[in-house]
Amino acid sequence: MQFVVPPWKEFPKPMRAKLTPLSALLAGIVGGALMAGCQTYDFEPVDPLAIAQTTKETVIAARKSKPDVMLLVDTSGSMTLPVNPELTVNGVRVCYLKDTQGRDYKCGEGTACDTSVCPTRWSELQGAMGPFLAESGKLVRFGLTTYPAPNTATTQTVALACAAATAGESVRLAIPTGLDSDEQLQAHATSLNAILQGIPNSGPNQPKGGTPTSGSVRFTGSLLTGDPEERDQIVLLLTDGLPNCNLENEYNGSQTECRCTLDDQCTAPLSPYYKRGCLDKNASVAAVEELKARKISTIVIGFGAETSAGDGPSVLNAMANAGGFARECKADVDCGAGDTCDLNAKRCGRAFYQAANREELAGALKNISEKLATTNPCFIGLDPSQLPSDNQLIVVYINGERTLQGPDTWTLGEGGVTFTGNACARLEASRPEAPVSVEVRAIRQL
Repeated sequence: MQFVVPPWKEFPKPMRAKLTPLSALLAGIVGGALMAGCQTYDFEPVDPLAIAQTTKETVIAARKSKPDVMLLVDTSGSMTLPVNPELTVNGVRVCYLKDTQGRDYKCGEGTACDTSVCPTRWSELQGAMGPFLAESGKLVRFGLTTYPAPNTATTQTVALACAAATAGESVRLAIPTGLDSDEQLQAHATSLNAILQGIPNSGPNQPKGGTPTSGSVRFTGSLLTGDPEERDQIVLLLTDGLPNCNLENEYNGSQTECRCTLDDQCTAPLSPYYKRGCLDKNASVAAVEELKARKISTIVIGFGAETSAGDGPSVLNAMANAGGFARECKADVDCGAGDTCDLNAKRCGRAFYQAANREELAGALKNISEKLATTNPCFIGLDPSQLPSDNQLIVVYINGERTLQGPDTWTLGEGGVTFTGNACARLEASRPEAPVSVEVRAIRQL
């Protein structure tokens, strides 16, 4: 075996030193190449190389099963209001109608809106939920509950209008505890979407009533009975209004603490809204906290004008923070216009997701979908800047043991390292009490 040393290069005397991870990696790769056979290497003079080493260590404790997510969807009467009451087309306000005397009035307040020209909150929600369920159906075991409790009574009463979700018709579709495959769950989500799309914007089965949030959250939590250590248990609350309708509200219309959600209907002691009309913030937050104590998280989405102004932001913020699924961030830009990031807590100032229209709601749902997806223990992602400049300049260790690339171990792709065969099975079999350590080392020429 012969090495030709160019005359311009003088090697220093050898020194004993512990190999750094970078030099060890180079030594391992080059050493392996030298052992392949005796060759003559002519070293050509080159400019000094700038190289960077990536070391990515990951502890795999097996992914959880697909999460149980109960959608808790607000079907109160305000959902039939225009999402943009002042929408104008060719100079005409399309969400306004004329009464018998020629006076303008807004649709949704007695007369249904024509959603083909004046989209309502409900029609926009339906439009956003279809793509969300199509994209996320295979990732999650979804269920659907609506509130207030559905009613088609000919004579409406306050008690009916304010009834919280309960067993029976409120649960439009149960969480499929017996299903887990992608195909089965996607078919289930398609069925759920059909139910949502089937709730009309007008007629006997249209959204109607108040917003009994605290009782409905508490009831929905009782439907989630899975083991939170095995699969995440989540309530996804989508509401367009402020919580009210609580007959046991701690405040009444005679107290300054009562923030009346129904104009002046809270003040008369004999009014059915004397307590029901008061803002039900404290009880709603408490209901979310009760769920969190049972390791059930609550995601909060506000949809419509009431949730973006007045008491709306403070109420939904408190619920989102209590629910353990507040919006996360690394910089102000992650939180959107008008919001800032708490760099210490890594949380946005507005903890809940806010949407004013179908596009914004679709964006919020997509963001949530990405967070709900379970991680793949057999894939270690690498940023482009972390990938090696040559496929030979990477080594992988599993529990400290170097593992060579191959069909039964791992392969390197554009996005990172994918484990296959026995190596993947080993990672999937790991448990929190018996984790598997994975270390990826790569060298990149800059």
